[in-house]
Amino acid sequence: MKKNHGLDSRQPIRRWPFALVGIVSGALLFGAAELISVFFAAAASPVVAIGSWLIDFSPPAVKDLAIALFGVYDKVALFVFICLVSLLIATAIGRLAAAWLPAALALVAALGLLLVAAVLTRASTGPRDMLPTLFGVLLGLCTLTLLTGRARRVANGAPAGNAAEQTAGRGGHTRRDFLRLSSLGLVLAGVMAASGRALSSAHSTFRATVDQVRLPAPARRAATLPDDVAVKLAGMPPFVTPNEEFYRIDTALSIPRIDPTTWSLRVHGLVEHEITMDFDQLLGQELVESWVTLTCVSNPVGGDLVGHAKWLGYPIRELMARAKPLPQADMVLSTSHDGFSASTPLAALTDQRDALLAVGMNGAPLPAEHGFPVRMVVPGLYGYVSATKWVIDLEVTRFADKQAYWTTRGWSARGPIKFSSRIDVPRGFAQVPAGDLMLGGTAWAQRSGITRVEVQLDGGRWHAAQLAAAAGIDSWRQWSLPVRGLAPGTHTARVRAYDGSGRLQSEQRANPVPNGSSGWHEVSFRVT
Repeated sequence: MKKNHGLDSRQPIRRWPFALVGIVSGALLFGAAELISVFFAAAASPVVAIGSWLIDFSPPAVKDLAIALFGVYDKVALFVFICLVSLLIATAIGRLAAAWLPAALALVAALGLLLVAAVLTRASTGPRDMLPTLFGVLLGLCTLTLLTGRARRVANGAPAGNAAEQTAGRGGHTRRDFLRLSSLGLVLAGVMAASGRALSSAHSTFRATVDQVRLPAPARRAATLPDDVAVKLAGMPPFVTPNEEFYRIDTALSIPRIDPTTWSLRVHGLVEHEITMDFDQLLGQELVESWVTLTCVSNPVGGDLVGHAKWLGYPIRELMARAKPLPQADMVLSTSHDGFSASTPLAALTDQRDALLAVGMNGAPLPAEHGFPVRMVVPGLYGYVSATKWVIDLEVTRFADKQAYWTTRGWSARGPIKFSSRIDVPRGFAQVPAGDLMLGGTAWAQRSGITRVEVQLDGGRWHAAQLAAAAGIDSWRQWSLPVRGLAPGTHTARVRAYDGSGRLQSEQRANPVPNGSSGWHEVSFRVT
């Protein structure tokens, strides 16, 4: 006799209950795991682990496309993508349960093992961190088993037209009961997931730890900014980027929560003396302040993935002087708490620039999302080869021997910043009233400074812009240009800059891969 797995083939089958069963089961799986993961490592969340795994194995072109489309919201977009894919998989599993429940349960278990494996691949996790995912999988299996039986009674209901049997399913279970139970499961999953995210974002113990940090006074303070360092024009970015507005591009889907009392930095490799330094020892060094503009290599021409801040930290050249790199060394491989790594030319960490182990940002301890308790800041280099957040390891080595996270994905190993300029006012496609118009923007050339900015209108001659005061060769510089008598209609403005050595910014357009974008920024706007 042929085995029947639960559906009555003599009755018309409603498929929607099983799709709902799969969705509810998947939602409870992830919701429970998300909530419980708060009490484990940040990467113990299966959503975070899968997202991190996707980042690790995505081609550079996909990463660039995500940043180009979503900018600093690229991680939100990734979470949405994961949710949509999970929804489709859960629906398919629910449909499979309709035909053969054991196969659906086996598939959930297999996917659960994949989630556990993703969690264990994170640098900051250990065997105990798979517990949230295992509990979530167990809850998902139980929910799938429970609701599938009820869905079968609803799916094997009476044909359309029989009101009594449409309301009541077989075995005394009503469609209303099934929907009520499913809705309760979805609400519970939502509450658990939201609570987990909220607790993770505002982890009370971690916040208390950050609040207890007291930064020492610097042995050398940053230079006082000139009064006329900023262009006073509506729409211009502030000269000093507030911490909460500073761009964030990194590979961490969940911000590491590092207790500074347990943090330590190891310096090793091709050195005469290995060094291990804890947080108190770092704060006890002669710290310095420095104004530095940071730029992301993924910043497109005219993009806003650039920011300027006052950093407090210990000069890495002093640390290297103590470690004494061997003559054959030419690179330092820095590694983050979450496993990210960057390849920094040793020369950039031993010359006179203010390459720092930073502990402060704009007069406060580093925000968690910007690397608390310690990160690297290296003027003149893109962040992907220098600005390692949550740094815990510095290996002095050679470019010929080691590769960093993004180098293995097709990016240049050394990453010097290409100097650039942009138009901030007016924005592209803006409508401006007729009359006098003031253009404004920003230019940067770290390690050299900006000495001249020129603007072209509608393909005509180039006009020298007025430069605001300079804050230093590692800081960006703002500019402005008054324009009179523009006729109504659409106009185009282009900008180009010269660095401290008199070099003209490259006009050649280049995409960010493999070593940063280039080209002259232009905007079109309409005078009405």
